[in-house]
Amino acid sequence: MLIIGAKGFAKEVLEICHQNNDLKNLAFYDDVNENIEGLLYKTFPVLKNIQSAENYFKTVDNKFTIGIGNPKLRKKLADKFLNIGGKLTSTISSKADIGSYGVEIGNGANILDGVKISNDVTIGIASIIYYNSIITHDVKIGDFVEISPDVKLLGRVTIGSFCQLGSGSIILPDVNIGNNVIIGAGAVVTKNIPDDCTAVGVPAKIIKHNR
Repeated sequence: MLIIGAKGFAKEVLEICHQNNDLKNLAFYDDVNENIEGLLYKTFPVLKNIQSAENYFKTVDNKFTIGIGNPKLRKKLADKFLNIGGKLTSTISSKADIGSYGVEIGNGANILDGVKISNDVTIGIASIIYYNSIITHDVKIGDFVEISPDVKLLGRVTIGSFCQLGSGSIILPDVNIGNNVIIGAGAVVTKNIPDDCTAVGVPAKIIKHNR
């Protein structure tokens, strides 16, 4: 597998691969940071240009996942590496607790340790669910969503695509959150939130509109 990125969130993805004993042919891609090259942790090759990534997909393994957190950047990177023959692939921690019925997880999702997912939950393409977040029954999460640690999504919540939910935030039952929404850390969302805005506080209130 090729992990896109070699800093920050990519290290979290590496740990999932380690836990799952999925390290064979593992490599990283980083064409931004000049100080990262050669072998990461003296073990994993770092590819530095798109031609080497394309060759990796053709000759080694076509699977890739995204080790960068920003939702819109994740979308751009997913498209870029799909276009050269990659297969967007999920990484799911063996220490996550995932329901047995009606759970659908899109390609490229990254689900970390301690996550609890109940039944009848849909998670979109390339979304991140960070440590110890809880997703209860009948929740729908869009594509390229970033859910920070200790978030709680209660029953029948809907989260649009390209959203970022801050650490410790709570979304109460039956609340719908639109696309491209930022929810501040520790916020408690009691009412629907429309597209393209930022909401913070207890209860959460819209403080600005995102462009």
